Amino acid sequence: MSMETDGGGSTDAEVPRKKLSGKKIVLFIVLPVVLIVAGAAAAFFTGALDGLLGKKPAGEGEHVEEEQKEPELPPYNGPPVYADIPDMLVNLNTGERRATLLKLGISLELNRPEEKAAVDLAMPRITDAFQVYLRELKVDDLRGSAGMYRLREELQLRVNTAVAPIKVKDVLIKEFLVQQ
Repeated sequence: MSMETDGGGSTDAEVPRKKLSGKKIVLFIVLPVVLIVAGAAAAFFTGALDGLLGKKPAGEGEHVEEEQKEPELPPYNGPPVYADIPDMLVNLNTGERRATLLKLGISLELNRPEEKAAVDLAMPRITDAFQVYLRELKVDDLRGSAGMYRLREELQLRVNTAVAPIKVKDVLIKEFLVQQ
């Protein structure tokens, strides 16, 4: 075998350098960069980097601020305090042509007498939250004691959201009538 040389002094035995293919660029350059960026973002948003960034862990500074904002009130030992919600009459979601009606009378048990005024001010918001929830219920959702329990829990969740930061002790059902 003879080695031929061209004018540049290179031989056929030398292998020319190959360019990196698109797959190799993605596999060895882009993918590791994306993984590093994703890992750093995950560590930042989960709070794993808070110690390195000098942030206080949640609960240390915030808890002290909350205690300074609202002084602890002495426990209320008087008679129970109730706020009545006007009776509601709503169509239930049946998927049929004929209407199924739910008539509901509710009282809210409050922790203190001072909270009644705030609940009365939020009554339109409470009524709206209840109406939106009740209209999506089906008759089967209300059957039995488990259905009533779920209804009370959902209504209490919605009323507490509407009157926050006040917490309603309980939702009491005075009247419950389903007409098909």
